[in-house]
Amino acid sequence: MICVLGEALVDIIVDPDGEVTSIVGGAPLNTARTVARLGIPATFLGGVSTDAFGNRIMRLLAADGVTLGLGAQVPEPTTLAIAQIDEHGAATYRFMMEGTSAAAVTPQMALAHLDPACRAVHVGTLGLVLQPLADASVALVGAASDDQLVMVDPNCRPSVMTGSAVFAAALGSVLARADLVKVSGDDLAFLFPGTDPLAAAAGLAASSGSVVLFTDGAQAVHVISGGADVVVDVPKVPVVDTVGAGDSFSGAFLAWWMQHGRTRADVADLEAVVAATRFGVAVAGMTCQRPGADPPRIDEVPGGWS
Repeated sequence: MICVLGEALVDIIVDPDGEVTSIVGGAPLNTARTVARLGIPATFLGGVSTDAFGNRIMRLLAADGVTLGLGAQVPEPTTLAIAQIDEHGAATYRFMMEGTSAAAVTPQMALAHLDPACRAVHVGTLGLVLQPLADASVALVGAASDDQLVMVDPNCRPSVMTGSAVFAAALGSVLARADLVKVSGDDLAFLFPGTDPLAAAAGLAASSGSVVLFTDGAQAVHVISGGADVVVDVPKVPVVDTVGAGDSFSGAFLAWWMQHGRTRADVADLEAVVAATRFGVAVAGMTCQRPGADPPRIDEVPGGWS
């Protein structure tokens, strides 16, 4: 069982020509959906509204086999994100989030509804800046047992995280317990402005004591652990858009980890981390070839779990 805490929302996607579509999103929700689509039990511990958008989210969770951790929907309206897609398929985001469903999760709710079967906890994105969800993320990670794996994906959103004391405090707290940290080149540029990204990733690994998975779009992934830096190539694929690609990487990594019976203690096994990273790269590459966050199922992944 993998438990993902964070936001579910609806992305209002604006293409380069100004045409508008909408899809269900939220990086943590995408991560949970990826895990479940790959056949590993996943719980989404986030607020889902009772409004029409929330019911749409619930239908998607049901179709993918994701368990709603809170057990019931919340009355607050669905959180919205405006995603502007550029001519290269990359997205930038603005959020409508105060008083919405993502903000409805308190520390008490998160702790009370954590499934005791959970073997891995994943937190990040708005779960590190939106209150009281940020406090819930800190509380959940702080309560993680010695045998529970913790993965953090800051997935930085400058429009809401710049200058945020909440974000700075929450990120510092969860990094102190993180076993795995997934960061993109954009994340590192935001967190460590003016610093070479590879040097920033190595510094993050050293300061947090975690394994850092440094992804950089179509560039190679760096697996940084204990002073080692293993480069994992990223095959070229025809990109439709990058929405959900990083989320599917994280979900696929965790799914591979559970499928192969790996535990928190195995994070020290660099060979296993690299194998899980390669699987994450394959799944993310497939997600990039589809519009929106549409991760593959395990029978669609060439070579399956290998």
